[in-house]
Amino acid sequence: MSDLNQAIQNYPELQRQVILSGYRGSIAHGMYVPPKEPTSIDDKDLMYITVPGEDHYLGLKIYGSKGTKEIKKDEWDIVVYEAKKFISLLEQGNPNVLMMLWLKPNYYLHISEAGKMLIDNKHLFVGKHVYRAFTGYAHGQLHRMTHNAFQGHMGDKRRKLVEQFGFDTKNAAHLVRLLRMGIEFLNDGELYVDRHDATELLEIKKGEWSLERINAEADKLFEQSRQAYTNSRLPNGPDTEAVNKLCVDVIRTAIAEQVAP
Repeated sequence: MSDLNQAIQNYPELQRQVILSGYRGSIAHGMYVPPKEPTSIDDKDLMYITVPGEDHYLGLKIYGSKGTKEIKKDEWDIVVYEAKKFISLLEQGNPNVLMMLWLKPNYYLHISEAGKMLIDNKHLFVGKHVYRAFTGYAHGQLHRMTHNAFQGHMGDKRRKLVEQFGFDTKNAAHLVRLLRMGIEFLNDGELYVDRHDATELLEIKKGEWSLERINAEADKLFEQSRQAYTNSRLPNGPDTEAVNKLCVDVIRTAIAEQVAP
């Protein structure tokens, strides 16, 4: 095990160029299972948003792999997005990225002035277009739940759980959570990251639901998603000009913060 400072010590930009950071995944959803429990397969997931300096915007530098870096160190699983990449994913309705603007305050690690601008303008990313992203991600979890369950993409502990239950219970919990969150978003225009149904989702994650029950729940939720999309009063999608202006303002603010005495 390592503390967070050890995990990010070789990434100096995470010390001085971060505009927003916080927990994602099981901790943010209230579904974290501590390592001492036999069914624990959770990492500590974090997301960082960085503005790497004006040479990345005026010159030819590219941050990481197409604007993304991934850091895995012991229990830490960290994804880092350059700000333009992050905002483009927000505009597309990416569920994993949208959640960073709807975290409970205690789940944020750092919010700069530029980061606060993103949170304050989260309404710009509310729209019916999220239906495709949420249901698309859910279909991916549904496929991986059984089709990838016995392939070499997981650790030994998770593999043993798959062998015990016959399917990937973590994918099953993600499947149900994503569909429920998407329905709520289409109805309310709000993303409820800290899950009111965490107890039930943890039951799924720990293998207390049968595959038949999960499939029945998924079928019901996919249909409710279609109905929520049809009935939603949200705008069809983001105002691209407003999002572009926000992107410019965020990057300018962040760079000004970096050079301030």
